[in-house]
Amino acid sequence: MINIKKFTFNAYQENTYVLYDETGACVIIDPGMYESYEQNELVAFIKENNLTPTALLNTHCHLDHVFGNKFVFDQWGLKPQFHRGEMKILQAIPSYAPGMGFRYDMGPDPDVFLEEGDQVKFGESALEVLLAPGHSPAHICFYAKQENFLIGGDVLFYGSIGRTDLPGGNHEQLLQSVREKLFTLPVDCEVHPGHGKSTFIGFEKENNPFF
Repeated sequence: MINIKKFTFNAYQENTYVLYDETGACVIIDPGMYESYEQNELVAFIKENNLTPTALLNTHCHLDHVFGNKFVFDQWGLKPQFHRGEMKILQAIPSYAPGMGFRYDMGPDPDVFLEEGDQVKFGESALEVLLAPGHSPAHICFYAKQENFLIGGDVLFYGSIGRTDLPGGNHEQLLQSVREKLFTLPVDCEVHPGHGKSTFIGFEKENNPFF
């Protein structure tokens, strides 16, 4: 059984997730820690619960979702895993972050790239990789089939969808991703997004104004 811990970090109010099971193994998804107190909050939770981080996962590589990548590597030796199509998004950050008032230290590049249909395993648990581009060129989501929840990044929000006005964004592609990849999941699948509160696939199919 996978447990979910959500943190909300940085100026963009980004949701960082730690997923863990009874073995104590955990994965860190979209580490958004920017300030040292945010880093300390994550470390304290992992230590207090006797967790062992085994993977660092990124749904996509916009600044607010990767602020903590280097910290996670320095702390636990984990290189990020994301879709190869996000590399150019990650590599662009140092050129624009200072102009937005942020420092950004590039961590190491991935050794492992994730593809549609891959499984990320930790402890006795598994997450399925869904490719859902549109908000960014190669955005992925992580579906826990047994527990029936989705770590959705910036694809689908409560009553909304991810913005598509950033480099690599495509509005029609995003709508297609939601229809074909997310709305085909069970209606009672809970979606844990990259910003804001969680929602359910069935609720969004019925009520989301974009569909």
